[in-house]
Amino acid sequence: MMLAKKAVALLSGGLDSALSAKLILDQGIEVIGLYFKNPFNTPLPPIPDENLPASRIAKELGIKLTIVPLKEKFLRMVEAPTYGYGKNMNPCIDCRILQLTIAKDYMEKVGASFIITGEVLGQRPMSQRRDTLNLVAKKSETKDILLRPLSAKLLPPTLPEQEGIVDREKLLDIQGRSRKRQLELAKEYGITGFSSPAGGCLLTDPKFSARLRDLLRYQDRLTLNDVELLKVGRHFRLSPDLKVIIGRKHQENLIISNLAREGDIIYRPPKGVSGPTALSRGKEEEKDRAIIAALIVRYTNPDKPITAVRRFPYGKEIFTPVSPTPLSEDDIERMKIQ
Repeated sequence: MMLAKKAVALLSGGLDSALSAKLILDQGIEVIGLYFKNPFNTPLPPIPDENLPASRIAKELGIKLTIVPLKEKFLRMVEAPTYGYGKNMNPCIDCRILQLTIAKDYMEKVGASFIITGEVLGQRPMSQRRDTLNLVAKKSETKDILLRPLSAKLLPPTLPEQEGIVDREKLLDIQGRSRKRQLELAKEYGITGFSSPAGGCLLTDPKFSARLRDLLRYQDRLTLNDVELLKVGRHFRLSPDLKVIIGRKHQENLIISNLAREGDIIYRPPKGVSGPTALSRGKEEEKDRAIIAALIVRYTNPDKPITAVRRFPYGKEIFTPVSPTPLSEDDIERMKIQ
């Protein structure tokens, strides 16, 4: 059976995936973009889909983009990845297998015959070694239909190449971590809307990963609310059962308040004083309240002394006195999670 001259391209919003799609488009093949939106690549506050880097790239290339949200299934994968984490909390191999499995179903749905990715042999130490590229293709059942145009000449020919749908001679042999060649191609093709490498995935960020690692140490399952809260504020661990998040600016104060759920307690400075909002989540004891109040004082303008902060459990307003003994910087660092 003749393969369709139609492909699905996984677009991350980065340069490599954009170039891969461009190489196939230039061979007269129809390309449909596919972008996976997960809790770890969406900012707070959220931005409209049309402003996503992947949307900008699709517009530059003149192709249709389908955005697929990954929520609960992605969280379960992050909690316990089969193939482990990378340098931080990034389960890159499991993530790629999940994406390609979904992409294969989508490919069949839209009548395409193969999948394109921007992977480059040897560029990333965990997920783009030759053995892991083979593993991902095998586990996602895409081995014969998964084309990586930037490194294709260094890899075995895929079915669309063998069938003459794709001209292998027009594909590339890029490998390694240098991006010089890709940047030259971007200039040649006029591609400008791409994001920085790995710039969109919080799981590769050391500070965010430290917060996530702490959270998974004390609870078994992640929720979407947990992940959104990890993105904002300063995080403090007061005990195995209690965590506190302190806003750093007005917008974060609003986000923290909006993310409060049943059982959480919100703290604010007294009226008329500009300072951070704090969210207490977990089993709070009497001694913890003075510490939370002291944390608010620490991050409030010292020109306005505070003797009490406002506490809002269950919709009520209660004033909590500030401890006469302020927290030392050592105390704060000991509790702080990155």
